[in-house]
Amino acid sequence: METISKVLFWVANSLLIPDIIILLILFGRSLLLTGSFYNQFITKQKNDKLLDKSIKELSPEKTEALKNSLPNKDNSLYVKHLRDLLSHQPDVAYSDFLISSFEGEAEKDISVSKMLAKLGPVLGLIGTLIAMSPALVGLSSGDISGMAYNMQVVFATTVVGLVVSAVGLVTLQFKQRWYAKETNNLDYVAQVLSKDLQK
Repeated sequence: METISKVLFWVANSLLIPDIIILLILFGRSLLLTGSFYNQFITKQKNDKLLDKSIKELSPEKTEALKNSLPNKDNSLYVKHLRDLLSHQPDVAYSDFLISSFEGEAEKDISVSKMLAKLGPVLGLIGTLIAMSPALVGLSSGDISGMAYNMQVVFATTVVGLVVSAVGLVTLQFKQRWYAKETNNLDYVAQVLSKDLQK
């Protein structure tokens, strides 16, 4: 039993360095996500200001005006699919395909946020529990400096894991709302175009 416990302890301790490395990678990825999220937020604000009113007042006669009001460049996933939808001949099957494509790419975009939100606390907790063991051993043997170092690792892994998770959760909540609204807009435009087809 003692041998098994030692092997288990050795395996657990060997996971600390990979856990810290992955946490640092995820922290770097969360910083990149924060930057891209801010850029996406600014772009969305501009696009909404430009397009929301036109979409609400859309009719088959106004589709060309909506197409002309789109930004010159496809500066977002939404604008890209909206331009494609308006440029294509009215077709229910193609509209459904395009909206499904948009939903798939939107899900791919938010998958990074989901990963960070889930993995951050898990890896933080793993680092906390692994480093807690030698800290307790140092406390029992009177090695205060060793215990203090391990407690630093305990708190650092917890904090980094929670920061990574917070970035993932915040961006996930915003992006899910954004993509739900944009999917609804694309669906509405497709219905207006299908009315034009029926005429």
